[in-house]
Amino acid sequence: MQAERQLGRAFRSPAAMEGGAFILVLALAVALAESAAPAERKCQLSGLWTNDQDSQMEISVLRDNGDFHGQYLTRVTLSGSCAQVSPLRGAQQQLGGEGWPTFAFTVRWDKFSNATTAFVGQCFVDAGGKEMLSTTWLLREAVGSLEEDWKATRVGRNVFSRKRTPKGKILPNSSPLCEAVSLPGP
Repeated sequence: MQAERQLGRAFRSPAAMEGGAFILVLALAVALAESAAPAERKCQLSGLWTNDQDSQMEISVLRDNGDFHGQYLTRVTLSGSCAQVSPLRGAQQQLGGEGWPTFAFTVRWDKFSNATTAFVGQCFVDAGGKEMLSTTWLLREAVGSLEEDWKATRVGRNVFSRKRTPKGKILPNSSPLCEAVSLPGP
């Protein structure tokens, strides 16, 4: 109790009041900056993205209801065949202006594989302004029987970063590996 009285007297002096006022203003400024940071650093899902496996996706502009579509070009295939651009469809959770959005989308690998992948994730922006999509996925490939069902689903995680490209640039139709295979030899 005595320490509280001494502290109270110390803050009543004119010099302490000026210093105390400065500290109070500084604390309020820091609190306002921290609370405003997520709103200033909005994460936009639409655009070009690349993940830690060097796969790429392009997400269209979101509709008012949160639906979106796009294209996905994987660098990893189950069969080892050439990957082709595959369609993706999804939805983003609509937020009331706070936090960063969650989303889900599916990719149908219909041109080169008999599998489908479902992704769920959330969009984040770090303190430096870098946008990232943190995702978890389930890949389901077709199997020949119920006895093989145990090996048909895989689980993984990918982090996507925004890919900066010239305006209007879209994904290629196939991976560079496929293009190299289709080129005539010397």
